[in-house]
Amino acid sequence: MPLTLTVSDEVRALVPGFTHLAVEAHGLVNGPSDEASSALLDDAARRLAERLAGAGPDKDPHIAAWRAAYSAFGAKPSRTRNSAEALAKRALADNGDGGAGGLPRINRLVDAYNAISVAHLIPVGGEDLDKIQGGMRLVRATGDEPFVTMAGGEETVEHPEPGEIVWCDEAGVTCRRWNWRQGPRTRIEDGTVNAIFLLESLAPMTVAELTAAGTELAESLEKLSPGARITVRTPE
Repeated sequence: MPLTLTVSDEVRALVPGFTHLAVEAHGLVNGPSDEASSALLDDAARRLAERLAGAGPDKDPHIAAWRAAYSAFGAKPSRTRNSAEALAKRALADNGDGGAGGLPRINRLVDAYNAISVAHLIPVGGEDLDKIQGGMRLVRATGDEPFVTMAGGEETVEHPEPGEIVWCDEAGVTCRRWNWRQGPRTRIEDGTVNAIFLLESLAPMTVAELTAAGTELAESLEKLSPGARITVRTPE
């Protein structure tokens, strides 16, 4: 049964132009970053540089929309950048040799979705389906929800600020400040075999552009994990 994804009325009222698409995948084969996943990042950095033509990521209309959305729930977008802007800045850093610059190599699946985020300037997150408890919800936090993270090499529990937009499941917050920082509890690791990838967009990005990004991610996953069962779910 597909994972249930719910966006609260409070979030839709605050940011009415929000749309998301999910790519659900079963039977994946993950592992350390390799030549194939690194090539996806190299290509994404090249496409981003061509798209921006020397401008900063914050000048892109879609990133500007995310900055406005972060401001709407009280975050400072220059201090806590959405994941797409943060990755784009790394991709453009030290990129004089035509490579992926400062983009991290995490593992094959994370590399694949990070490449889509950079190439399309769209926040993309990945969660291990086997670690999610219940459905996933995008809500405005009360401030009481637990967020398990790491600090100084030790596991610790934080809490979001009241009104902060967060993704959560039945066990607590999975990603703070919408798509700013993912918790380690549900992240995709080398042994992940079942995963869901969330692509998030705001106007002026169109549904067609969002769908194209989701389709490209599905194609990348199929190449990295032949035989995996992959479903691109309709934008919501």
